[in-house]
Amino acid sequence: MTEVLQQLVDLLALERIEVNLFRGRSQDLGWGQVFGGQVLGQALSAAIQTVPEDRFVHSLHGYFLLLGDVNTPIVYDVERIRDGGSFTTRRVVAIQQGRPIFSMSASFQKAQPGYDHQDEMPQVKGPEGLLSQVELSRRIAEQIPAPLRERFTAESPIEIRPVRPMNYLKPTIREPESAAWYRSAGTLPETPGIHQSMAAYASDFNFLATAMYPHGVSWLMPSMQVASLDHAMWFHRPFRFDDWLLHIVESPSASGGRGLVRGRMFNQQGELVASTAQEGLMRPRRKKSS
Repeated sequence: MTEVLQQLVDLLALERIEVNLFRGRSQDLGWGQVFGGQVLGQALSAAIQTVPEDRFVHSLHGYFLLLGDVNTPIVYDVERIRDGGSFTTRRVVAIQQGRPIFSMSASFQKAQPGYDHQDEMPQVKGPEGLLSQVELSRRIAEQIPAPLRERFTAESPIEIRPVRPMNYLKPTIREPESAAWYRSAGTLPETPGIHQSMAAYASDFNFLATAMYPHGVSWLMPSMQVASLDHAMWFHRPFRFDDWLLHIVESPSASGGRGLVRGRMFNQQGELVASTAQEGLMRPRRKKSS
């Protein structure tokens, strides 16, 4: 396991400060606020630590309430809503400086047999032969704003290989569809919760960006105001995040200053392991009146 991957695993592990209270540190990815995937992954990690080991998360639904401060710890308060015969429900509130910045409900289930069908995995390139997002960033390093350059070109704990790369500094108009391969930069522990928390963390990368493709804009443009509003994820089948996963994303709608994206995660064997959805704010910044 690389040093940067170990740092991410430790970031998601959290510090337990009471039976249902956990504290997490934040990482600064270069834009001065907490990355939404970090809060997702940490909130799920907190919930997992209050659930019996024989129950695995099958869904989560979260709302981003306030921007998080990267310089302040986040406290995760887990409420034990239900412990049933087959299902367990948890509610998690992420708190910073006395205010909730994120809330999430997550449901867990014992492994059980049942009917089985799924979407077919689309035929796309890779992951072999595709450049990683870090390699692509290094090729245009001189174009990246100085505050972001080191972060975008540094070693990453998660390897991302876009199928059709987009230069978010100079976006072009294209259909609202994207695909990218993801995996951790090294072998992870066997614990399933770590793989699920890592997938939740990574699911927010390049997600809402797909809804901006038809409009030739991106979240890196100073003229744009972009923020995640909510996030949902369903876990269908077991997987490992240190094996390649393909995240296929499409945006069926944008309206009212918001964009909707939904995605499907497949392993290399073509199994649908998770589904994702998010709505986010995406609009030109309002001009300040003089």
